Amino acid sequence: MKELHIQVSGRVQGVGFRQFTASRARRLGLRGWVRNCSDGSVECKVQGDEISLQKFLSAIGKGPALARVDGVSQQEVPPQQYSGFDITY
Repeated sequence: MKELHIQVSGRVQGVGFRQFTASRARRLGLRGWVRNCSDGSVECKVQGDEISLQKFLSAIGKGPALARVDGVSQQEVPPQQYSGFDITY
């Protein structure tokens, strides 16, 4: 089990990015959370197996139709306990 802290920059707020992220994570069986940040970016923590995480990163690197992703940074962090994948505020 691997966990990543991910920060996504660009036009990622007000375009359904959090819902898109949560939908992809749940579809891939990943756990964690996603939220908007005050600087206009979106951050998430996500955990799962390597293959599912790579598929997730590929999806959020594109984002939903109205988004424009300028950058995705990631850092591996120690795993936490999550019961599912949540949108937080």
